[in-house]
Amino acid sequence: MSSTHRPRFAFAFHPTFLVILAGALILSAAMGIRQTFGLFIGPFSFDRGLPVTLIAFAIALHNLVWGFAQPFAGAAADRYGSAPVVAFGATTFAAGLGLAAVAPGGATLIVGMGLLVGIGVSCTTFGVVLPAVGRVATAKQRSMAMGLVSAGGSAGQVLMVPLVQSVRLGAGIATSLFVLAFVMLLVAPLGIVLDRRARTGATVHEAPAAPLRQVLMQAVRHRGYRLLTLGFFTCGFQLAFIATHLPEYLTLCHMPLGLGATALALIGLFNMAGSWACGWLGGRFRQHHVLGWLYLIRSATIATFFLLPKTTISVVVFAAVMGLTWLGTVPLTSGLVAKVFGMRHLGSLFGVCFLSHQIGSFLGAWLGGLVFDLTGSYSLLWDATVVVGLIAAMLHFPIDDRAVIASASASASDAEPAGA
Repeated sequence: MSSTHRPRFAFAFHPTFLVILAGALILSAAMGIRQTFGLFIGPFSFDRGLPVTLIAFAIALHNLVWGFAQPFAGAAADRYGSAPVVAFGATTFAAGLGLAAVAPGGATLIVGMGLLVGIGVSCTTFGVVLPAVGRVATAKQRSMAMGLVSAGGSAGQVLMVPLVQSVRLGAGIATSLFVLAFVMLLVAPLGIVLDRRARTGATVHEAPAAPLRQVLMQAVRHRGYRLLTLGFFTCGFQLAFIATHLPEYLTLCHMPLGLGATALALIGLFNMAGSWACGWLGGRFRQHHVLGWLYLIRSATIATFFLLPKTTISVVVFAAVMGLTWLGTVPLTSGLVAKVFGMRHLGSLFGVCFLSHQIGSFLGAWLGGLVFDLTGSYSLLWDATVVVGLIAAMLHFPIDDRAVIASASASASDAEPAGA
């Protein structure tokens, strides 16, 4: 009797489920914390006398550092496993938050919230977590599994934003940042679970992978990969601008105090459903078509919100719709890269693509502060987010998503022709 029950018990603790859970917790901490940074712009400015441009630059810099570090973090996880990469990243992330908590001036804030946080985020988010999840899922389940992890990761935004707002109002900037640093240290060991596949013997059946340099060169020559990389810039630009500057923008519009934090939390809440839905859609429809429509919906939502009068209801509706389209781009983009180039070097290939996303994030966060300091308004940036969204949609629809199998064995006869 015990032998008949054992498979059911094992299924309850299936490695795929454990990897998804661990990935969601890591993403919840890392993404939830970085989504709170917009709440610190006003306090850093008023309490410590720092210019908005400098604070926005520090927040923007972590996006840029994240982008440049992501290919290296992804390559390290592909080669050495996720455990050491996540542990290093979580510790570095926590150190950056602690340094920002005690920052006496702009230079220290830039090193902490800009440089160290950027390195930490690169090791604890999509480029490391999603490839680990993709390797334990089948090809048919991969998009859904990545969507589930992204959805679970959104729980951090729902929880972290009100937590930070409450602690900051009650105990100040430094205490709230130290609390966030402690949260990052708690997730440092979870990278061990992401490497569970290697210990359980789970495998994804693919042709032997070509060397990384060969795959990277093939990706650079692939027209679809170039279009996907260019389009991903828009996602970073739109999200970083909104996450960083929406609370301050709502204050300028004379909205109720705390509505900005509520809007960010709502974005995270609805992103849980949106990321899951995008993963589901990506498993049933061509992923680049879903991406194109997603960018069109985003642009229409942003334009409507900016043009209409600002009310509590309009802010809530805007946050809900944006949440539904917020991080759904990530499982779709990583899933599309995996579909075209395979899983072996997904961390590296997605990392290169993600660099474009983070250049957009840097510009969205930094230009928001710069334009506001120069003009006293965010209007130019709202217009820009709409325009780049329309461009991104046009870039995604013509992508050719046929598989390109760069095999170390020239006899991989099942490879489909390249769709360059």
